Amino acid sequence: MNLGNPIAEGNTAKIFLSNNKIVKVFNDFLPETEALYEAEKQKYAYSCGLPVPKIHEVTKINDKQAIVMEYVKGETLGELFLHNQERAEHYLNLSVDVQMEIHDVIGDGIEPMVDKLYRQINGVEELSTKQKCYLLKKLDSFTNENRLCHGDFHLFNLLKTDRHIAIIDWVDSSMGDIRADIYRTYLLYSQFSSDLADLYLELYCKKSGLLKSEVFQWAPIIAAARLSENVSSENSERLMEIVNKYCSY
Repeated sequence: MNLGNPIAEGNTAKIFLSNNKIVKVFNDFLPETEALYEAEKQKYAYSCGLPVPKIHEVTKINDKQAIVMEYVKGETLGELFLHNQERAEHYLNLSVDVQMEIHDVIGDGIEPMVDKLYRQINGVEELSTKQKCYLLKKLDSFTNENRLCHGDFHLFNLLKTDRHIAIIDWVDSSMGDIRADIYRTYLLYSQFSSDLADLYLELYCKKSGLLKSEVFQWAPIIAAARLSENVSSENSERLMEIVNKYCSY
């Protein structure tokens, strides 16, 4: 099947627009269950009534695993922000409202965050055994929550349409503590702009009543877990500095 040229490309997949549907074609190096794994998470979010593209099918295209889903026409809030950075607070406000809507969902429909973080931290070669033990002990000390967390929430995963803001890319989602999800977003923004990260956190805490100190308790755990992703644009030294800053071994 000839899908033409991709309209977007990420670390794990290429995105195509075909027959008014989005086709996400995954790279070969991923596990054979990757498409199904991501689709099930997105289906769960959709079933919760959130503005999420509907999954049509999980299939194979040219021997590559793929997800076919609803096409949502619009620009990401990230693109809108880049065109008009003076409106940063406006776009972040919109995003915080969406993230709080996600965090209102309580249940056990997908992978527990604790299990995911355990797996990620244990897989980080840069961490010593002592560091891993400390981080996992700290993780165990938190009270488990079963709130829906996106796991990769930022302006470029939010599509502004005529009717609403659609939430895309659910592969990193889990059920867990919303403070961890908030810090994850803060960490992603701080990679590019500390001002944007600080403004985001200020807005979320103001709207939710959470304290920044509650969010930052998750800093070493989320930074350590981020190391496992081996993202080329991320600075591993920066992440290790965060881990060491908040850990007293």
